[in-house]
Amino acid sequence: MDRTEHQEQPPSLPSQQRLIGDLRQVIENAEELMKSTHQYSGGIHHSVRARLAQALEVANQELERIEEAQLTRMIAATHEANIRCNDSGGEAKVLRAFH
Repeated sequence: MDRTEHQEQPPSLPSQQRLIGDLRQVIENAEELMKSTHQYSGGIHHSVRARLAQALEVANQELERIEEAQLTRMIAATHEANIRCNDSGGEAKVLRAFH
């Protein structure tokens, strides 16, 4: 079997943008929920809030990882385009980044 068949391909830009937006929204909603329920300190509430806090930490780390990977891919793609199009000057490189 070909080795490339097992490599995970990054999601397309629109689906990745949607994923990032959805993840941000979930994080914001969960943080709002945490803030609005701070007065509940009973046993079960404490346990649920602790699990939610842990899940939020993991979600924030994953969001950071996804955004970093996306930025790395964008920088690499811009660099490749600069080489391919012979953009040697600073202005040409900047303009290519926004196309």
